[in-house]
Amino acid sequence: MFKIKVEKFVKIDIESVFNIISDHENYINFPGVTQSILLEHGTEEKNGIGALRKINLGFIQFTERIIHFEPPYRMTYQIEKARPLPIIHEKGEIILREEDEGTQITWTSKGSVAIPLIGPFFLDKIFEIRGSHLFEKSLLSLEKIC
Repeated sequence: MFKIKVEKFVKIDIESVFNIISDHENYINFPGVTQSILLEHGTEEKNGIGALRKINLGFIQFTERIIHFEPPYRMTYQIEKARPLPIIHEKGEIILREEDEGTQITWTSKGSVAIPLIGPFFLDKIFEIRGSHLFEKSLLSLEKIC
């Protein structure tokens, strides 16, 4: 099982951070993202609960569904499909906490690469390392995007 957890403090107000992180159109500004498409609108908000998004990172592509949407504090998603590696995803979650001069961000993701033998013993670890690095780079880029 891979477990990714990245925390970062940014000197950006919580509403701006949430708007950037929750809107699929902004993902193209994150390092490594080559395409981000909204396949289905959310039930109440475009990128809210029920929204289905396709994120292309070049080497891997995810289709994720938003399962919890609580502006500006929390967004939870679940990967429904991944290519070329099959992923069993428990959940991914971005939690924001307002602080005096900015926003504390905690981004987590848990799941496993569903390939017998090499998934749990090899690919999960690679996925965890690369995922952590990608999340860190994405959060670092927030200050440039704003």
